[in-house]
Amino acid sequence: MGYTCATSTLAQMLRSRYSTVCLPGAVLDDAVDELARDSRGALLFDFGGTLDADGVRWSLRFHGAYARLGGRLDAEAFEPIFRASDRQLEALDGVARLGLRAMMEAQAGILCRLLPDGTAIDAGAVAGAVHADSVRTIARNRSVLEGLRRSHRLAVVSNFTGNLAVCLDELELAHLFDVVTDSAVLGVSKPDRRAFRHTLAALDVPASRAWMIGDNPEADIRPALGLGMRAVWLAPAVRTAPPGCAPTARIASLAELPAVLAPLAGGAPLVSQCTG
Repeated sequence: MGYTCATSTLAQMLRSRYSTVCLPGAVLDDAVDELARDSRGALLFDFGGTLDADGVRWSLRFHGAYARLGGRLDAEAFEPIFRASDRQLEALDGVARLGLRAMMEAQAGILCRLLPDGTAIDAGAVAGAVHADSVRTIARNRSVLEGLRRSHRLAVVSNFTGNLAVCLDELELAHLFDVVTDSAVLGVSKPDRRAFRHTLAALDVPASRAWMIGDNPEADIRPALGLGMRAVWLAPAVRTAPPGCAPTARIASLAELPAVLAPLAGGAPLVSQCTG
């Protein structure tokens, strides 16, 4: 499957209905005519912390590797420095060509230059530890995604750095997704609802027949529910739910997702609500 913009008769029809169908950021597969006969609903996934981890964001995983290698800062002090490394990574020349391993190595290098004790930390070891954990989790999740693809159209919508498609290809996940929305390519980041609308339009699936699965309540869950989607929060059991926003379901591993989706096939209602 190649990533191309829609060119078929159906694509022309979709383009007349959705002005976003061929905007950068969401890409359709070559078999675009499949949309005309595909009655499946859709599952939209976040990437970092969702497909590559069980609800643990990158900053915490990088901090864990840093601390195991002798880093002295606690997670609270580490967080703003990691966010600064995020911004530098986004501006890095050539980042759009990097696969996941190279991207993590680049971020670890930036991070160690910013940390007060970074010169004593092996940046390669930090990146290697985080990457190995990602690869293990993705290997487990791949079979889950393969099963879900039989009953749903799949998409990724992620705040990323322009290289999400490259990373998915490197991880042998690209063929599982009909649409890939990379915020750096689209020019819109979550929680902006346009990122979700854009992806749904490219899938030709209404919000009422779509689910968002993510680890960030504010970037993933709240905007999806606000659009009328169902939403599944992926988070470790020890993590406290944010006030005022009840997801449709909560899971601790992507392997639990099929069981969450099963009641819908039998017509059982699933209620979720966000306030504010």
